[in-house]
Amino acid sequence: MSPRLTHIVKTLYSSAMIPDYVKIKNRTLPDEPGVYLMKNAAGKVIYVGKATSLKRRVASYFQKRILDERGERIEQMVSEIRSIDYIVKPTVIEALILEANLIKYYFPPYNVKDKDNKSFLYLVITKEDFPQPLLIRGTELGDDAAKKYKAVFGPYTSPHSLRAALDLIRKAIPWSTCESPDTKSKREPKACFYYHLKQCPGVCIGAISKQDYAKIIRDLIKLFSGKKDDLLKQYKREMKAASQVRDFEQAADLRDKIFFLEHIQDVAVLKREDTDIDKIREGEAPINLFGRIEGYDISNISGTSSVSSMVVFENGAPAKAEYRKFRIKTVVGSNDVASIKETLMRRFRNSWRKPDLILIDGGIPQVNAAIQVVRHFELGIPVVGLAKGPDRKKDELICDRNNLEICKLCASHKDLLVHVRDEAHRFAISYHRKLRGRL
Repeated sequence: MSPRLTHIVKTLYSSAMIPDYVKIKNRTLPDEPGVYLMKNAAGKVIYVGKATSLKRRVASYFQKRILDERGERIEQMVSEIRSIDYIVKPTVIEALILEANLIKYYFPPYNVKDKDNKSFLYLVITKEDFPQPLLIRGTELGDDAAKKYKAVFGPYTSPHSLRAALDLIRKAIPWSTCESPDTKSKREPKACFYYHLKQCPGVCIGAISKQDYAKIIRDLIKLFSGKKDDLLKQYKREMKAASQVRDFEQAADLRDKIFFLEHIQDVAVLKREDTDIDKIREGEAPINLFGRIEGYDISNISGTSSVSSMVVFENGAPAKAEYRKFRIKTVVGSNDVASIKETLMRRFRNSWRKPDLILIDGGIPQVNAAIQVVRHFELGIPVVGLAKGPDRKKDELICDRNNLEICKLCASHKDLLVHVRDEAHRFAISYHRKLRGRL
């Protein structure tokens, strides 16, 4: 069958899926990215969704096989649909942003998992000298969010899509998750990993002023407010002004931003969601031991001054600019399990790059605590542990025995994991000693 004939057959098949009693805007669904709005007989919006292809995504709801997989709740929703509206967007990222804004406006019953709407993910912009974008759950948002944060966006139904969108946007609008350097320190500040990728403007080394950084955050807020066209017009005006004063470096930077925002290749933002893989369970994701491994350890003496460390290995080697340390805030006494949970909860509220593997310095209880956090954020990150004895000579690999592929791969690269574990331990101990020295 020729490609053209195949396309015609698919188009007819998709159209045939939707019953005649369901009215569709313009009597057709385009094969383009956008947002769709399902309405009942009274014209009330009962569900809002996004898609890489409106035609394929909407038609899938009326296929019996998919209905059976999605359960009674979606089957009930489909039985109530009497009309479908949609809004075409140039990119999937814009569809993602619009979906969140429409859910917030309509609060459709079939989008809401809980009556209090606290199961969703939100993007917040912090209020500080160098604001950061953070991802938090509705359960942690609080009633004073408008006062607590510079901006709040959401709710977002897909954690994977939002994180993928942020990764892409950061290439055009680089923000920082770093702390500004200590002016009293005699040490030369080190640039973070993202600075070398041109995805951090240099807060870590004092390379940008608060005023210039504030403009970056304003641009990010404008984009997530659904004002991409306004942002493009702004960049074009700024590029023209920079050219007129012969600031060609600034003009070139703005030209690149304009090109990026006009040509975002963002299918990856939703390609997993369109096949419902976004709900992936822990341990099912493919593992790349030579991608990004994050190692965690807890350090305390008699339950005092508890701290935790996060070390990062990339391509099998330490990426020290990515290391992070945490002072445990909510755990009283010596409780490594609760401390691991607090550490990972705080880590995944940040928009740092997602790891391919989490390695815990500890046994089954610590690994289970980490898995709980991974599942809380609906991430598909495998978690393994390395258990140790009192003399630290025991290196027992803790992993899901139901996933033999991951266990076998980790066992064959155990030396690498031991290196990560030992580095996490060293980093935690050094931070703990530093804190104790201040007491």
